[in-house]
Amino acid sequence: MKFKNPGLKILDLYIIKKFLGTYFFAIAMIIVVFVVFDYVEHIDDFVELKAPVSKILFDYYLNFIPQFINQFSGLFTFIAVIFFTSKMAYQTEIIAILSAGVSFRRLLWPYFLSAMAITLLSVGLNMVVIPAATLHKVEFEKQFNKKKLKQNTMFDKNIYRQIDQGVFAYVRNYSGVTNQASFLAIEQYEGSTMSASLEAASVTFNPETGRWVADRYNLRRFDGEREIFEQRERLDTLINLDAAELGRVQDLIKTMNIGRLNSFIAQQRRKGSNMINIFEVERHNRFAYPISSLVLTLIGVSLSSRKVRGGTGLHIGIGVALCFSYILFSKFAEEFAKGGVVPPAIAVWIPNILFSVIAVYLYKKAPK
Repeated sequence: MKFKNPGLKILDLYIIKKFLGTYFFAIAMIIVVFVVFDYVEHIDDFVELKAPVSKILFDYYLNFIPQFINQFSGLFTFIAVIFFTSKMAYQTEIIAILSAGVSFRRLLWPYFLSAMAITLLSVGLNMVVIPAATLHKVEFEKQFNKKKLKQNTMFDKNIYRQIDQGVFAYVRNYSGVTNQASFLAIEQYEGSTMSASLEAASVTFNPETGRWVADRYNLRRFDGEREIFEQRERLDTLINLDAAELGRVQDLIKTMNIGRLNSFIAQQRRKGSNMINIFEVERHNRFAYPISSLVLTLIGVSLSSRKVRGGTGLHIGIGVALCFSYILFSKFAEEFAKGGVVPPAIAVWIPNILFSVIAVYLYKKAPK
């Protein structure tokens, strides 16, 4: 069947204005409340560490807003739809629209356009804006957050990375400021048995060349139960370990735009990394979560377009319960994917698929 563009009529513009107006108003109000509470919590750090007002506003809060909008986009999309649609139903506007010959399917058109606009906004934030904003926010916290200053915000005390098939690198107490580590070990395995290892203390890393340098190192080789031990002078070696991989990888991937993330995943896959599932979850989430706005919009309209005795309050209560169940289910699915129980491509999209079925069911039951 050929698709016919319904165009935009006065009713469509009215609904779009109500939808987007309620959505952005709710987001703006919660952002203001959060910024006030966050500022009160961190004001001592800002004063003591002499954070400039311009950096507080533009490096911290301005870069936090995109992440906040995206994180709660699905919830506030749902609440916006439930709120103004149930109000329209309570004031018998929905009944009047349907009685005038407008089909329920046609009524969904402005909702779809509004939800699509929010979805595209969320995709853009996920792909490009939020990674760059997160990087600026982390840099600010490293300078003006006492809690972050006490702990290394970018590097774990013990860093263990797979750098090739059967080859692992262990780095202890790495500092991103001095590019030095107290200990480096490179271990080679055949199956589950270590066949060789290289160990060095007080090593220095050159991020530009990828070379590790130390005054001396130990070399161990294992042949069955026999161990061959050598002490050698001057380590200057190049290993397949990028400077970016030395950071906390789960935090690091959140600072990568979609292009860098795809390249990073491909690189880690070639190395045989055991953290691929975590990276894949992050990549799929950047697409799956924005799509949830479309699914939750259909559920919200179908649920709140019927006039019921409980009015708007009942609709909002049911809607919030459904929305939080979606978020909870998504978190459980992510953990199963990260643990390797379910493939990430399936686990991350299961909530959208399941709630799409619920949305279609509610659509069928909605007043026509």
